[in-house]
Amino acid sequence: MCFVPKKQYFCIMISSFGTQLERWYEANGRDLPWRRTQDPYLIMLSEFILQQTQIVQGLSYYLRFAERFPTAQSLAEASEEEVLRLWQGLGYYSRARNLHKATQKITEAGSFPQDYSFVRALPGVGDYTAAAIMSLAFGKPYAVLDGNVQRVLARHFGITEPIDTTQGKKLLRALADELLDRQHPALYNQAIMDFGACLCKPTSPLCVTCPLAETCVALKEHQVDKLPVKAKRTAIRDRYFTYIYTRTEDRKVLLQRRGSGDIWQGLFEFPMIESEKPLTMAEVEKVLPFKEVRGRLLLVASNIRHQLTHQRLHADFYCLTLPFADKQAKGQWTEEKALDRYALPRLLEKLLERLTNSFVH
Repeated sequence: MCFVPKKQYFCIMISSFGTQLERWYEANGRDLPWRRTQDPYLIMLSEFILQQTQIVQGLSYYLRFAERFPTAQSLAEASEEEVLRLWQGLGYYSRARNLHKATQKITEAGSFPQDYSFVRALPGVGDYTAAAIMSLAFGKPYAVLDGNVQRVLARHFGITEPIDTTQGKKLLRALADELLDRQHPALYNQAIMDFGACLCKPTSPLCVTCPLAETCVALKEHQVDKLPVKAKRTAIRDRYFTYIYTRTEDRKVLLQRRGSGDIWQGLFEFPMIESEKPLTMAEVEKVLPFKEVRGRLLLVASNIRHQLTHQRLHADFYCLTLPFADKQAKGQWTEEKALDRYALPRLLEKLLERLTNSFVH
C-alpha cells in the first residue's frame, strides 16, 4: 500500500512506517503509569488530564486522582466541588466537569462498555480521546489523531494542506487510518504519539537521530520548520481584572462563585471588577461595593499577567480589610484558614502567594 499526498510526484511505501515507529518506541518509549494498565477508566482519566496539559505537569494530577478515585464509580459519587478542588491548577476546568459527568454515565451503564459509539458520546470525549480509549484499553483498531500525530504525518509525508481545514483534516484522517497497525493498535498509537512528543517535536526536532529520516519529505525538502501548516491564526483578547481580596479583622474572607458562560465556570474567586483598561487606586475606591463599611485598601500587586489559550489577562490585586463582615455582601464569608478547601483559578493562587509573602498575613 502507499499514500500519495497532493502535489507529490512519488509514492512513499508505508509498509515499514509502523514497524519502524514501534521498534523505536519499544526502545525509547516513556514509562508512564497509565501505560501499565488496561483499565479503561484510568486510561480515560489520563486522556482527560493530558488534553491540554503536558505530561510533566499532568503526571502528579493523574496519580492524585487515581489514588483518591480509583474507579469510575468513586469519581462519579464525588461532589463536583471536590473534583474541581483536586483539579485546581490544571486549568480548562470544563475537562474536570466533563470527566465527572462521563464517570456518572459509565456508572449508570454498570461497567465501561467496549462500544465506540458509547465512548464517543461521553461528555468531553472527541474523536481522538475515543480512539485512544478504544485502542489502549480494548485493543480495538482506531487510529489516534492528535497534534503530535498530525505533525509527524504532515512532515513525513510532506502534506502542505492546512491541518485546520476540512480538506486537511480529511486527508490526515485517511492517512492515519491507512497507517494504523490493526494487529497492534495500542502499541502503534502510543508509538506515534511518543514519537511526535519526544523526537518530531514542534521546535528543534531531533532529525539527526530520527529512524524515519531517509523517507521524510519535509527533511528532504528543508520544510521541517514549515510543516504542519495552519490556515487560521487565533486572535488573542486582552482583559483587565481588578481583584479585591476582602477580609475582616477577625480573618474572614469573602468568596464569590463564577457563573456559566465565561472562563473558570463554577470556581470561586474574590470580588472582581473587569474594565477596559487598568484602574487607578482612586478609581477602585470609587467602585468598591462596601460603601457603608470603612476599610483599609492596599495595593498588593499590579499588572500580573496570566495567559489562556485565546485570552491574555492583566490583573491588579488589592487587599481590603474591613472591621467586620458585611452581611449584605454578595457571596459567602469563610474562614481565611479554610481557603484551601475551595477551588480557585491559578491566577488567584498567585494572589495568595503574594499575600503570604506580604505584611497582610
